[in-house]
Amino acid sequence: MEKGSLKSTIAVSLTNYLDAGAIVAGASGLTLWKDYLGLSEMHLGWLNFISANCLGAAVGAIIGGFMADRYGRKAIYTYNMLVYMAGVLLVMLSVSFPMLLAGFLVTGISVGIGVPASWTYISENSEIGNRGRNICISQMSWGVGPMIILLLGMLFAPGGYWFGGVETLAHAVGGDAMGGGALRVFSSRVVFFSLFVVAFVAWNLQRRLGESEEWLATVRESGNKTSGLLANIRELFTCGTAVRTAVFLATIYLTWNLVASVCGFFLPHIYETAGGVTNEMANWMSCVLWAVTVAVTFVCSLFIDRTSHRCIYVMGLVTAVAAWLVIVFSPKLLALGMSGMAVLWLFNILWGIEGGISVQVFYALWGSELFPARFRAGAQGLMFFVVRGLSAVWGLTFTHIYGEHGEGFIVAAWCMIALLLVSLLVGMVGAPDTRGKSLRQITEERYGADV
Repeated sequence: MEKGSLKSTIAVSLTNYLDAGAIVAGASGLTLWKDYLGLSEMHLGWLNFISANCLGAAVGAIIGGFMADRYGRKAIYTYNMLVYMAGVLLVMLSVSFPMLLAGFLVTGISVGIGVPASWTYISENSEIGNRGRNICISQMSWGVGPMIILLLGMLFAPGGYWFGGVETLAHAVGGDAMGGGALRVFSSRVVFFSLFVVAFVAWNLQRRLGESEEWLATVRESGNKTSGLLANIRELFTCGTAVRTAVFLATIYLTWNLVASVCGFFLPHIYETAGGVTNEMANWMSCVLWAVTVAVTFVCSLFIDRTSHRCIYVMGLVTAVAAWLVIVFSPKLLALGMSGMAVLWLFNILWGIEGGISVQVFYALWGSELFPARFRAGAQGLMFFVVRGLSAVWGLTFTHIYGEHGEGFIVAAWCMIALLLVSLLVGMVGAPDTRGKSLRQITEERYGADV
């Protein structure tokens, strides 16, 4: 891997850290904000609905994708982190529900704006034999983010090892009289401050990046003109190959993400209610899951550019289905003498392995390979908008299937398996052969030399 490619990949990958970090930071602090502001379950549902996990990111993605095609990839990296920092700052300083809601929304929109541009930029600046590796490095940030934020959340939380420092800081800022919910929620403010710091570092690194040569070449070939938003959308939907590609990618990513988004936001809660473990143990299990995901993604980065993508893709989804089959057949495993904790850990490790070779790795890779440069980011933004938007709706549906105390968990698990099987079958049939080819070569093979 060339130094320039690695350097730009690391800088851009911080966007993924901040995306996943915002989701987990929001989820880990919900109870604290609920107590502090006196929020209802409906309030919490709205926070999830418009956050980086769902609608906020969906809206941002469709805006950011087409902006990256119109104004260049560098334009996104020059300004977007400033939007993210503003959103995080709103959350940190929130003293009311509208302020907190606005912070979650602004942060989510910024996350969505950055995601399609980041995957596009990484692919366009990678060497032919390193695209898969660079995407994996980017995906590792998606695992490192939740792992670190969960650790900080546990250490800073009331009763955590570092809460004494949080308490001292809270009294220094708010006075010695600060107590109760106001004191406890200060730990969540500190966690969001860590995201603010990383976002500031990311902004300083990303605004120094050069523009994508692939995008510049496309602009030169079109007479130094770029199409507007509506023109790019029209071109995307009038090109049969592009439409078929978008349907394929949206299908495999949506069916997988409906499962992954639930796990990302609700898994600690599921461990507590269905598994009967403590909150601390549930969070530690989630940390281990993300550590496994990071390790497996790193291993995948070493051979993804030399191994059949279809083979790795199938392996990941077979592992995902196996994880949920453990839940479905948990009563039989318990009858055979396996402990409930062992069942939970088996699921946890299998789902962590799946995360390292997940559909998202290939969606990011194929999504940046299979579209022409002139609407590459826009196409990804549009698909991301559809996927995260429907994931928001599914999150509300899942809670009804699951039940208040996990009584519908087996039914929910079968739903997860069905979704994963769709992603497995569609991806296995439609997996493209792009290894060892330049982006220009892939474009000419799919769209013709004059595209």
